[in-house]
Amino acid sequence: MSIGASRLPDIERASEGGSRYRLRDLFTPLDTLLASGGDQRLALDPGDRVNAYGCGPSPEPEIWNFASSTASPISQAAYDRAALAREELVHKSLFDEVEIAFDRRCEDMRDELRGHFQLPPHVDVVFSPSGTDSQLHALFLAHAVLGGPPVSIVVGADQTGSGTAHTARGHHFSAMTASGVAVRKDAAIAGLAGDSIAVPLRDANSGLAMRTDADAEVMRATEDSLAQGRRVLLHIMDSSKLGWRAPSAACLDEIARRWPRKVQVVVDACQARLGRRRLRSYLDRGYMVLITGSKFFGGPAFSGALLVPKGLSRALDRIEGIAPGLFDYVGRCDWPMTWTALRSRFERRPNFGQWLRWEAALVEIGNYYAVPGAFRARAVAELAAGIDSMIALSPSLRAVPAAFDKADADDEEFAQRTIFPFTLLRNGKPVSIADTSTVHRALARDMNGDIVGSAADRQVAAQRCLVGQPVRLEQPDGVPQAALRLCIGARLVTDAWSADSAQAQRNVQQILDRIAHVLVKTELLLDHTAAVPA
Repeated sequence: MSIGASRLPDIERASEGGSRYRLRDLFTPLDTLLASGGDQRLALDPGDRVNAYGCGPSPEPEIWNFASSTASPISQAAYDRAALAREELVHKSLFDEVEIAFDRRCEDMRDELRGHFQLPPHVDVVFSPSGTDSQLHALFLAHAVLGGPPVSIVVGADQTGSGTAHTARGHHFSAMTASGVAVRKDAAIAGLAGDSIAVPLRDANSGLAMRTDADAEVMRATEDSLAQGRRVLLHIMDSSKLGWRAPSAACLDEIARRWPRKVQVVVDACQARLGRRRLRSYLDRGYMVLITGSKFFGGPAFSGALLVPKGLSRALDRIEGIAPGLFDYVGRCDWPMTWTALRSRFERRPNFGQWLRWEAALVEIGNYYAVPGAFRARAVAELAAGIDSMIALSPSLRAVPAAFDKADADDEEFAQRTIFPFTLLRNGKPVSIADTSTVHRALARDMNGDIVGSAADRQVAAQRCLVGQPVRLEQPDGVPQAALRLCIGARLVTDAWSADSAQAQRNVQQILDRIAHVLVKTELLLDHTAAVPA
């Protein structure tokens, strides 16, 4: 049954007060809803109707997407799920207030997410509009767990989202919150503001490789902070924009041995590039975990969640006051229903955009884990080997080294890399950040009319494709570079799967052919950068 305009008066009579207007919001066009309830990064450009990451709110199957380290266009299956979810919520709201029906659906989604990740019921899920917002949730909970404001030690501060520099200190990361409250970027959030220590991962001497002393630097920062009588919230990285992980398991074991109950760990797993066993092991150790449905899994940007392990929830009983600034970021439905005391302090304020993006992401997560594990591992390995080989063969690309080579059973299919960063070369010399950004934007456009060459070249140039946004790389000579990223995402694996093994192999080969096409277009654009519009 479809939603018709003739139903609106009946629905209004079924609601009272503010609920009426919240329910009427559901009749906003679906594209508009999917782009709502987030910060300014989600806003659509009025000209080309894409967000800051080049993605629109509607399916665009003609675009080849290898940009899951940044953002992905919504798939048709995910879009259909969002449309159906909206319709079902309207129908349920005929019998209950929309906020009550919405709250119940959010709780069902927590169960669904736990099921996909094979997590026990006692793992709590806190939803948010983005992984950046979830960092504020983690900071707030760390206050309660540690009995006071902590200093945040951010591992991989040079390879996480740009908002982390602000959220780690309890500062606003944008000029507008997801709830529509105007704030001043980088101003202190009342009740959350504190200090942070950045631990970058890139080697300052090479500019491309991962530093070898990351563990020692994490231990030093932790020891110095505790010696000053400060509490520590340790943000660890799994994985970074370049696919790196730090610190090592041995380092974390040593921290737990030396300073039990004095350091709260939160894992930045917003890229979602980790096996389910590794995810469970983090939670079993008492770590909070930041996750999103919009990176590896390919749901629409943005959809954040904080996974809270068993035992940590008890600390909520000790919370006597809520940071006043947190009310601008959080609604009651974001918190699990079992957190009754905490929830009662917050407004019943449904965020329909956040909810619909998670509905869409759950489709992608469920479809991915419906693919047999053996095929997931094989497909990722074959795609990884192909991408490595193609980058190595190109005279215009220089691979950024992998950060770790040793995998264990907990990595599952992620024993293979799924992010492949590379810098661009022209005549053997590094390309500037500006030109790299120009190439990145041009890859997403039909450049047929801008490239002078053969018909085959123009056909290559016409194909629109997305790769991961440029990552700035500081260099020892003081001239920074930028790396683009080819990414293996869940939807590539899902699309490749077939019970017919021969067909599945052909599907994997088609993906590799498309990647080769992307690299050929990249080389064409390098040859024509001056003619490419910025």
